[in-house]
Amino acid sequence: MQQLKELIQEAATLASPVPEIEAARMLQICNACRYCEGFCAVFPAMTRRIDFNPVDMRYLASLCHNCGACLHACQYSAPHEFDVNIPRVMAQVRGETYVAYAWPKFMGAAYQSNGVFVALASSLSLIGFLLFTQLLNGTLFTSSATGNFYEVYSHNTLAIVFGAVFLFAIVAIGIGLARFWSSIVPGTISSAAGTEAVHDALTLKYLGGGHGEGCNNEDDYFSLWRRRFHHLTFYGFLLCLAATSVATLYHYLLGLEAPYALSSLPVVLGTLGGIGLLIGPAGLLYLNLRRNDEHGEKSQRPMDRAFIILLFLISLSGLILLVYRETSSMPILLSIHLGVVMGFFLTMPYGKFGHGFYRLVALLKNSIEKRQKNNMLFGSD
Repeated sequence: MQQLKELIQEAATLASPVPEIEAARMLQICNACRYCEGFCAVFPAMTRRIDFNPVDMRYLASLCHNCGACLHACQYSAPHEFDVNIPRVMAQVRGETYVAYAWPKFMGAAYQSNGVFVALASSLSLIGFLLFTQLLNGTLFTSSATGNFYEVYSHNTLAIVFGAVFLFAIVAIGIGLARFWSSIVPGTISSAAGTEAVHDALTLKYLGGGHGEGCNNEDDYFSLWRRRFHHLTFYGFLLCLAATSVATLYHYLLGLEAPYALSSLPVVLGTLGGIGLLIGPAGLLYLNLRRNDEHGEKSQRPMDRAFIILLFLISLSGLILLVYRETSSMPILLSIHLGVVMGFFLTMPYGKFGHGFYRLVALLKNSIEKRQKNNMLFGSD
């Protein structure tokens, strides 16, 4: 108890407590209480430790799904003097984590400024550039009876430009994840641990609040809508990625060039994915706008909303383009869609997109750790 009081006093002396220090203080209290042990993976992982260093805090923060259940169950939350708020402090630590492992290093600051304005300004700038390019090339009002996008931009141009942007995004995210992975020293991966981690990620198990009834959003009422909208967004994105992948195979392996019929596999997959990316982000934005301020870090909401809005605009512009691809509006609609897509990929490594990958790595470490002998970890360097 004396150590706990010292932690509280230490945090109180700081005008703005360091998130990792504040999180460690709260988890010391949680470790003594353990009322929320069955809520999510964070609390069992916490009980395997009696000390919390910054690396451990980053791992536990990425393991947290911010469901909010522990806040409403906590007897030490405000107005109690301990002021325990795990969702809020974990959100703060996650923000610090993304900055710490960003690549290139100097781009870490982009996490703090990647809001709606930056995302939309980037996309609008790219849209303007593409439209101006079309105007110079005389293709701004090209009408195609077949809806062939390559009459506006050649296949090679699109493949090279978007391939380079996508490759950079994947490399930047990959290096950050590799740094995170090596820092948390996860241990030996078994097939059982890997399977469990992937299952927990794909099903969003820990958005069930520990009891399967869902998350808290505005108050202590449980709802599964946050999990459902996450699923629509995630699987909608995967379907769109699958559509692009199938179209690539059609082009390079089968010699089948776009445009493809509405009944073709790439178009069907893209349409289904687009619908998911309309409903999912719209629902997530609605919940985000109504969410209780105590459930997370308010400074990260601009980044959250930028990610959600860009996904929604990608889907909306893509579906509209599909409907009007055989009209004179196609070149303008194509530039709008491509500009939003490129804006998304350029900001992807320094926005909300990366949280899913960090969470998967944390889930994998948790699955590995559960299968190891518990020697009461004192933290890892």
